[in-house]
Amino acid sequence: MNNNIVTFGEIMLRLATPNFQRFIQANQFDAIYGGGEANVAASLANYGLNAQFVTRLPDNDIGKCALATLRKHNIGTDHIIYGGDRLGIYFLEYGAVSRGSKVVYDRAHSALSEIEKGMIDWDKALEGATWLHWTGITPAISQGAADACLEGVKAASAKGITVSCDLNYRKNLWKYGKQPADIMPDLVAECDVILGNEEDAEKVFGIHPEGVDVTQGHVEAEAYESVCTQLMERFPKASKAIITLRGSLSASHNTWSGVLYDGNKLYEAPTYQITHIVDRVGGGDSFMGGLIYGLITYGDDLQKALNFAVAASCLKHTIHGDFNMVTVPEVEKLMSGDASGRVSR
Repeated sequence: MNNNIVTFGEIMLRLATPNFQRFIQANQFDAIYGGGEANVAASLANYGLNAQFVTRLPDNDIGKCALATLRKHNIGTDHIIYGGDRLGIYFLEYGAVSRGSKVVYDRAHSALSEIEKGMIDWDKALEGATWLHWTGITPAISQGAADACLEGVKAASAKGITVSCDLNYRKNLWKYGKQPADIMPDLVAECDVILGNEEDAEKVFGIHPEGVDVTQGHVEAEAYESVCTQLMERFPKASKAIITLRGSLSASHNTWSGVLYDGNKLYEAPTYQITHIVDRVGGGDSFMGGLIYGLITYGDDLQKALNFAVAASCLKHTIHGDFNMVTVPEVEKLMSGDASGRVSR
């Protein structure tokens, strides 16, 4: 396929405790590279689409390791710029059963956090592109990252390129004196496709469903039609609003589904029981990667596109690391109802 999807954001070094250990128990960490928009690019490249990741990396050995990871997974790196002293880091403590996972960020003064408006040549970065994706994580990092992101989405919108966002509210990142309500509206106003989870719209825009309790393990899809409607009313450029629906019975057992609203009809995906989660980090990114693939590949069949996204992200929960290393046939097999997990030989 000739589709060229560009994603913009920060790739980080992830240091995770092995064997579900707590931070205080760990004498070593598993090193993996990942981050919201890089994770989306990895999914798309894995499905055979042309994915370019735009970021700023330090010109040192750790930056080169991150670059090598991107290239290993067939992600385009042509428009990455270099500068700054360090790659952002996040520490992950895996949760299990009734103990939730924990993330500790160490990304202050990272290369991307010190990016400034004008550093990225967006005309070149978007040349031949049909899609640009960003997440709410990037503008939360710094004013410079927010400015660079706004440059990108405005340039893409002006070129008629489809723009998508994952609202991705992270309360621990908004530290530079601005709140999401100060920054996000101008960015989301340029978007054609808006994705959020059960709390993003509420935390970022004060838009929330009534009578939803995700701790009970079941989320009523219909409750989110009003959220989608309000998002599209506030941001009229958007043609689709999508909500991922996660019910959390425990850290190890979640229900997983999603809804898509196109302004006329609410599409609801099947609900999966994910009973033995291997790694849920990157679950929303794998959904977005699957959704972009589905919308590009299946065209007007929005139900099939949504079902692909949910099935792909369901499988991500079985994959260690940030990236969703599953194939299109594997996703389509689960979509068809085959969740047996039988040995393939």
